[in-house]
Amino acid sequence: MKRYWLLFSQWVTVLVAVWFVVATLQPEWLRSAKHATSDITLQQAPASSSLSRPAGSLSTPAQKASPAVVSINTSKANRQTPQDPWFKFFYGEQDEQNTAGLGSGVIVSPEGHILTNNHVIEDADDIEVVLTDGRHAAAKVIGTDPDTDLALLKIKLDKLPVIVLGQIQALQVGDVVLAIGNPFGVGQTVTSGIVSALGRNQLGINTFENFIQTDAAINPGNSGGALVDVNGHLMGINTAIYSRSGGNMGIGFAIPVSTARQVMQDLLKDGKVTRGWIGVEPQDMTTELAESFQLPKATQNVLPQGVVITGVLQNGPAAKAGLRPGDVILKIAGTPVTNVSDLLTQVSALKPGTPADVQIWRRQGETSLRVTPAERPTAKRPR
Repeated sequence: MKRYWLLFSQWVTVLVAVWFVVATLQPEWLRSAKHATSDITLQQAPASSSLSRPAGSLSTPAQKASPAVVSINTSKANRQTPQDPWFKFFYGEQDEQNTAGLGSGVIVSPEGHILTNNHVIEDADDIEVVLTDGRHAAAKVIGTDPDTDLALLKIKLDKLPVIVLGQIQALQVGDVVLAIGNPFGVGQTVTSGIVSALGRNQLGINTFENFIQTDAAINPGNSGGALVDVNGHLMGINTAIYSRSGGNMGIGFAIPVSTARQVMQDLLKDGKVTRGWIGVEPQDMTTELAESFQLPKATQNVLPQGVVITGVLQNGPAAKAGLRPGDVILKIAGTPVTNVSDLLTQVSALKPGTPADVQIWRRQGETSLRVTPAERPTAKRPR
C-alpha cells in the first residue's frame, strides 16, 4: 500500500512540474486546449439571417420601411413684441428664447423629397432631418398645404432610402398596419395594429378630411411618420390622435397616401395646392330640415341627400351665380352631394375659372345654376 501511495505522489509531482513548465514557457498551449474544449461543449446559434422568422413576425415590412422614415427637429425664435420702456429700465433687455419641436417624416423620392405634417414644420426657422443611419441635413420647404396638414421638404444627401407608395384601394378595415415614427423624441419606434376605419371625416382636425383610423400606437412625435402595410408600402401619413391624456388611447388618424400623393404633385408643380371655391357656408341635412323644405322622400323617413346653404359670401362665385341662403345643393357637376365634407371635396376638385353646373332644391322644386368657381383662399392652420 505504501508503494502505491509513493507511485501516486511521484506521478502527481511530475504532472504538476510539467504543467508549471508549460504554463511558464508555452502558455498559449493551455489557451488553445481551453478553446478547443469550449468549441466541443458549447454550441453557437446560427446567424439570425439564416433562420426563418416566427409566424406572424412583422420584421420584414418594418426593416423595409424604417430606413425611409426620418426624425425632424425644428426650432424657432420667440418673436416678442416691443417691451415696455419701464420694463426695460427695471429688468433690462430680455433675450429671445428658441423653442424646439420634434416630429417625423417620410422620404418619398431619391432626390430627397420628404412628406410630413404642416403642423410639424409650421413657422419653423430651422428644420433638421435626421436619418436612421445617423446622417443629418438641413431641409428646405418646397410647399405646404394647411387644409390637409401636409408639407413637402427637400434635403441634399446621396443614396437615400425611399419608401414605396402603396395603393389605398387595396387597404381594408381589419388589415394589419405599422406606425413608424419618433414618439416623444425617444428614437425611431415601430408599433402595430389594424385599420379600424376608413374615410373618417367631420372630426374638426383639417378642412379636408378622409382619414385612415388605426389602433396602432401613435403618440406626440409620430406626426408626419409612416403608416405602412405588411408589404412595407406607405399607406398614410400619421397626423393626429384622439386622447384625453396626451398619449395613445388606441385611436389614431393618418392621411391616406392618395391624398398625400396628389398634394405632393401639386406642390412640386406649383409650390401650392390649387382648389376650387364658391364662397358658401354649408350645413348638413337633417330630417327636420328635409321636412321643412319638403324635399322628396322626407315624408318617408328617409333622409334625402343634399346640403343646406346657410350663408353666401357677398360678391363670391356662388352669389354671382344666384345661389341664396336656404337653397339645398343636391349635385355638383352631376355628382350627388351627401354631406358638408362631400361638398367641400367636390367643390375643391373644380378647376378655378371653369363653369360647373350646380343642381339645387328651391321652393319645392329642382333647378340648375351655372357657377364659376374661384381659387380657394389659402388657409392658415388654427393655433
